[in-house]
Amino acid sequence: MLRGGFPGKSQPVNNNVDHSDASNDIKSEAPRSSRETENSTKVSCSAINSCFRLSSTLQIEKGNKLLRKILILFEQQMANEVVLLDVKGSPFAARVRIALEEKGIEYKSKVEDLSNKSSTLLKMNPVHQKIPVLIHNGRPICESMVIVQYIDDAWSHKPSLLPSDPYRRAHARFWADYIDKKMYPTGRNLWASEGELKESSKKDLIQCFKILEEELGDKLYFGDESFGYIDLALISFHSFFYTFETLGNWSMVDEFPKLVEWGERCLQKESVSKSLSDQKEVYEVVLQIIKQKLGIE
Repeated sequence: MLRGGFPGKSQPVNNNVDHSDASNDIKSEAPRSSRETENSTKVSCSAINSCFRLSSTLQIEKGNKLLRKILILFEQQMANEVVLLDVKGSPFAARVRIALEEKGIEYKSKVEDLSNKSSTLLKMNPVHQKIPVLIHNGRPICESMVIVQYIDDAWSHKPSLLPSDPYRRAHARFWADYIDKKMYPTGRNLWASEGELKESSKKDLIQCFKILEEELGDKLYFGDESFGYIDLALISFHSFFYTFETLGNWSMVDEFPKLVEWGERCLQKESVSKSLSDQKEVYEVVLQIIKQKLGIE
């Protein structure tokens, strides 16, 4: 069950500020102890050391190649531990989940309670203390699109999310940055503000969708024929489309049919559909935020 998305604070948001991982305002479904991650790391290190000791003390005979291969594979698997400090309902954490699924990377999801942040989160992201955080072999990587780029580079032997051409890579990064700076703060103001600011946010969000639909054009995906970096950056907000159109009093299908078709196309990918929250659930959460803001039980 979804427990958050956009925060419900009433203060206006400066659209010039990068809120790329402001999902820190989202509450998780169930708090987890930091000892779970720390103990897992200790167990992994112990298992790796045991493998090395075993491989050196067993004096494996040359003819026993199968056992040697099993030991090597086990060592490699344990040494490639991937942990995601996660929050359900966060569009930013969803990006990382999609990227990991697209690359076929096995990982452990550790759901954080952001009202009671774990010592692991505070240690792994001491600067912003936000999710998502990817922990690869004990080393943290923070900020959603930075993590996506890291995943693309670290597992470069698998299909790339970013284009290989330098210009197209820069183009993809530009649009991902545009989405981060426009979609989150503008969408949040749609229900976290009132009066002129709310109406202005509605107009800005519609303009944002118009610009994105023009960029998509007649292509299947933003990256042309295949799902890629820009698609991943935007599809994470698909869960909020129903909320946007309902609170903004417009129709996504009528106003932005190409974006709606693109979203449905992306959802046909298992990596996307399993990583996103239900649109109606997100809307119900936002309604609760509005009620709390207005003091309605």
